[in-house]
Amino acid sequence: MSAPLALRGSEGISMINGPPQLGSAPSFVGDDNNNCRSMCFSQDGSLFAWCNPESVHIVDTSTHQSLHVIDNPKVSQMKFSSQGNILATWTPYTVDQNTKAGRPNLFLWDVKTGEQAKAFIQKKQMNWCPQWSQDDTVCGRNVNNELQFYEDNKFDAIKNKLHLQKVSEYSIALCPKPYMVAAYVPGSKGQPSYVRVYRYPNFGGQTAAIANKSFFKAERVALCWNKAGTGLLILTSTESSDSSYYGEQGLHFIGTNGDSCLVPLAKNGPIYSMDWHPGCQEFCVVYGYMPSKTTVYNLKCEPLFDFGTGPRNLNWYNSHGNILCLAGFGNLSGNLEFWDMKQKKLICQTKAPDSTAFMWHPDGEHFVTATCSPRLRVGNCYKIWHYTGTTLSHVPTTQGKELWEVCWQPVPPGFYPEKPIRYKPVEGAEGVQQPMGKVAAYRPPGLRDRPASRPLDELEPASNMKPVDPDKPLTKNQKKRAAKKAKATCNDEKDTPVMAAAPPEPEHPATRSLSDDVLVNADPETLKKIKNVKKKLQQIEKLKAQQKSGKQLELNQMEKLKTESVLLKELEELSIG
Repeated sequence: MSAPLALRGSEGISMINGPPQLGSAPSFVGDDNNNCRSMCFSQDGSLFAWCNPESVHIVDTSTHQSLHVIDNPKVSQMKFSSQGNILATWTPYTVDQNTKAGRPNLFLWDVKTGEQAKAFIQKKQMNWCPQWSQDDTVCGRNVNNELQFYEDNKFDAIKNKLHLQKVSEYSIALCPKPYMVAAYVPGSKGQPSYVRVYRYPNFGGQTAAIANKSFFKAERVALCWNKAGTGLLILTSTESSDSSYYGEQGLHFIGTNGDSCLVPLAKNGPIYSMDWHPGCQEFCVVYGYMPSKTTVYNLKCEPLFDFGTGPRNLNWYNSHGNILCLAGFGNLSGNLEFWDMKQKKLICQTKAPDSTAFMWHPDGEHFVTATCSPRLRVGNCYKIWHYTGTTLSHVPTTQGKELWEVCWQPVPPGFYPEKPIRYKPVEGAEGVQQPMGKVAAYRPPGLRDRPASRPLDELEPASNMKPVDPDKPLTKNQKKRAAKKAKATCNDEKDTPVMAAAPPEPEHPATRSLSDDVLVNADPETLKKIKNVKKKLQQIEKLKAQQKSGKQLELNQMEKLKTESVLLKELEELSIG
């Protein structure tokens, strides 16, 4: 089986097969209506639904046979429940001119029969859709500062209620029993905002919450559960603040074991993107003023790995969690980086300019990028890639037409086995133009014969930040390195003169070991570079001495300490040269 790609645009609804059957199409009839406003797959990919101005269509993806055509005009939003038993549709809210009463505009349809299961009035399009538990047993809606819950998709009676004054957001974790529900209440009159986590259906009083996190500076929140329902990320944001016209953001963590904390971010600035690892034990965050930082954290909010800085504002794990994509879309140039998460190594780096959409294929090896309207109305197209940077297919839209949405058909978990990571690019399709390699920066003719100067804004390299377990015994190599370091430290202490006045600036051992022949015979440009590196290493040695004495270092000073290995390598290369 090849999971197909569904396409929605001004040419209607269609599908094309994904790898390895690129270029072919499934036996899907589609819809040539130029005003299809929405489409969606069920969570396991067994059902596909779309709407045109007159009706809603549901098909079985295994046979592409029509199951139901529902008379529900003007639908603009639609979504399946977790198990695909219910299809929810939303139309813009209207009022009956005769009775002045609102008309129901949120409809729940029984997928097995095609009959209407329930109709509600839902005025706002934001957060219009009810939420279901993973097994479809529990369904929740936010109605007038109250969370109402139905069970077994029987909507005639409300089974449970959670009443919180001015509750504005909620989220049901897509996990097995016990079901977890998070609710957000914005602060007012000097009181903080808060998020509480409950174990359904235990809602009795404030003590029923199994976890709680309160915070200021939160006008809006985004709630993001991991798949196991054991961890919740809360992204808070404000429209504006005293420190920034564009507002402030914060990232908080809540564990269902009662833990809660503010996720420590090593750089100031906005939080662009966050994504949970499929294994549910870590998450990745892209944050900070450009060039942004990217860091992976564990469930204790301890940084495990820092990808350094770069032109990034998005991140996605593949279905197996063994590859992470870091991207820079929007006002960035379409940078794409793919990282081996087991080896913590960069697989490849390429570019997909003008991309507005990205989605991993369920096999975890391929992905699609697309340029869609209305974000960009020219150059609409989609491209199918392999993670090694090879473009396998590039399909532009017909002249004068638009592409609005692309979506891979989901598959059940475990359908595609995990394969070993490869670093060598796969072979591209014939006639498909491959992305250009890295282009050197423009230099004026008068400077082309001179050595390149230091870049104005150097990017920070990636670094492993996994905390060391003090109880874990050292390996043989670690013991050797520790003994060598202790011996070098002891020799340095013997050679250091004692002065009654202020002690001299600490000198890095690597700069002392630099022979005089190197300094005398080096050309002026190399000598200048050596002096700059020596200066930085001396600053690092001074910071290490301060840290050893018990002084608390700033974040930027801690970041400078991490560059020591890079500087030592650069100094070695300059000395050899």
